Amino acid sequence: MIFTIFKKEFIDTLRDKRTIITMVVIPVLLIPLLMTISIKFTKSKTEEAKNKALRIGVVNLDSSDSFEALLLKIPNEFGQRDFFKFKDTIELKRKVKNEELDFALFVPKDFKSSVDSFYQSKLKIYFHSGNIGMGFKINYFEEFIKKQMIAKRLKKLQIDEKQINPIEIKQLDMATSKEMLAQIAGGILPYLFIIFGFMGCMYPAIDLFTGEKERGTLETLLTTPVLRWQVLIGKMLVVILSGILSATFTLFGLFLSMEVFQLVEDPKIKDLIYQILNVKFILQFYFIFIPLIVFFAGFIISLALRAKTFKEAQSTIAPMNAVIILPAFVGFIPGIELDWSTACIPIVNVVLACKEMIADTLYFPHLILSFGMMIVYATIAVLFSYKKFDNEGNLFL
Repeated sequence: MIFTIFKKEFIDTLRDKRTIITMVVIPVLLIPLLMTISIKFTKSKTEEAKNKALRIGVVNLDSSDSFEALLLKIPNEFGQRDFFKFKDTIELKRKVKNEELDFALFVPKDFKSSVDSFYQSKLKIYFHSGNIGMGFKINYFEEFIKKQMIAKRLKKLQIDEKQINPIEIKQLDMATSKEMLAQIAGGILPYLFIIFGFMGCMYPAIDLFTGEKERGTLETLLTTPVLRWQVLIGKMLVVILSGILSATFTLFGLFLSMEVFQLVEDPKIKDLIYQILNVKFILQFYFIFIPLIVFFAGFIISLALRAKTFKEAQSTIAPMNAVIILPAFVGFIPGIELDWSTACIPIVNVVLACKEMIADTLYFPHLILSFGMMIVYATIAVLFSYKKFDNEGNLFL
């Protein structure tokens, strides 16, 4: 009897345009759209940064021919640059403040004599902290100038750099490609799965419970010789399946982006993504994701049963998206990992487990604990929804 109810309600759900748009169309199209926008935006900004000349103001540049020659030696990685000479700092400061210059240099008049006499000369750099990204370029510029000036002085003193720098430090990154990708995709993928999983549950739940209550068709169903819990389970299975399908179509949208739209151009990155999204990852993810969807279904159905109209249910449940987003956002925060404590927090445990799966660093007992806790939360949500469904005051207007 449960299967009969499930089959009937699922067919009716598929006829609802709103549900199809939420469950299929948006997840499939949103991923390619987001990837297209982000890739094009990144490319345009990169090209803009390459082609944009850096505007550098200089005071007293004529006081040192060697310094002027040094500025011209700055490598191309620093970007194109245009130098503007100023007589004093008044006009120079004004232009930096108005962001007419990216940054400016004040070269002391005794710069050459101080350097040649092996004294220290003070070079002032004026910049505007509101100019995002300029701090990195200034640091690069500063390090380059220092390195060149030190090398020049050591050469005059006939000192080998190794004599004053006895240690050569070489940094070796031990993180695998999967672990590096997990820092990015590990936050985005579960975030999208959870949001669309919740949205996939929302509209079918509202239609199957609040909608039928409003239309008066729920009363007809309850007059049949079917136990009330069977009616609830049959309808709930439709809500659960809708949530799972919505998340699945999100995954399908990712494959569509790579194979059809060819948005991932680098073959190495594409191969790495396919290595991560393998059968093992998908099985492990659904292992913990399905209890979360059951939890969502029980929670949403409880709210839908309390509402008197479709609009009331929608206005009550829709804001819950914000409640779901907050713990789902944990995947973007560095330093938070799946452990014995975070494995007990709903939604957070799913996000962090997915992140560990992508990095291939998952500790299996943590996954089992996360699964167990989600089963507990899902059971509580289902029992709570049954309590609401068993109350006739929630079934009739």
